[in-house]
Amino acid sequence: MTIGAQVKGCYSAIKSVEASLQLLTAKTNEQEQQIKLMEAERMITEIKNDLRHQVIQLSKEEPQYQ
Repeated sequence: MTIGAQVKGCYSAIKSVEASLQLLTAKTNEQEQQIKLMEAERMITEIKNDLRHQVIQLSKEEPQYQ
């Protein structure tokens, strides 16, 4: 498995985590828990965006593995 494929897999997993956090935040009634979940979601979103840039960069460097 190429590095590009591994990063793409990680990107997909992070997107799933982000969606799960969004659902949990929507279902939680306690404000303190919502704040913590939103903070976690914000951090995951930043990581997802960084990984997206990595996927783009790697696809330029490893076009034969597309």
